[in-house]
Amino acid sequence: MRLLGAADVPEALERLAVFGAQAIPGTLRCSVALIGEGGPPALAASGPQAAAFDDVQYETGDGPALEAARTRAVVTTHDLPTDVRWPALHDCAQQVGVRGGLALPLDIPRSAVGSVSFLMQRPGGIDPEVLLTAMALVNQAEVLLGELERRRSQHEGAAVDRAAGVIIAQRGCGVQEAYDILRDTAQRLGLPREEVADRLIAAAARRNT
Repeated sequence: MRLLGAADVPEALERLAVFGAQAIPGTLRCSVALIGEGGPPALAASGPQAAAFDDVQYETGDGPALEAARTRAVVTTHDLPTDVRWPALHDCAQQVGVRGGLALPLDIPRSAVGSVSFLMQRPGGIDPEVLLTAMALVNQAEVLLGELERRRSQHEGAAVDRAAGVIIAQRGCGVQEAYDILRDTAQRLGLPREEVADRLIAAAARRNT
């Protein structure tokens, strides 16, 4: 599972979904949802199979993947077309051929929460060995995604520091004032501070060439 080689978190989630579908026997679709603070969820899947099921699940705001994310617990179902917990999903599950299901919580400390879900082609309970394999896969993914997020944060922090240095050089202001200017500019433009920092650094580089 080569998540650290991904260019960003969305690509890493897609790799995780594809690997999950291959690792768990009988999986029709593996989906990954990651919900960070103040932004839309990042969603990825192993392929187009049974995509309509996830669409309905997120439109209605209820289903095994969302329940695992909310409760931080493993969620299993023997037969989604008849599971009384999610009646809104019955018709769609029947139409796309989804029967059994397994969803596990996914946590990236201090960053995001979500879930990894496996939609099965056959009804029935989840074999204990399959459950252990899925849990091991998710545990490893949490470690790797956490490291990827740490690297991203480190890069963004370095960009902000460099941008503050550019502001100090241009305006002759103090360090704290430079960070305040960067923050206020980001708020005024409605952009993330890191994006404003990258633009400022790029503009300064163009002026110096």
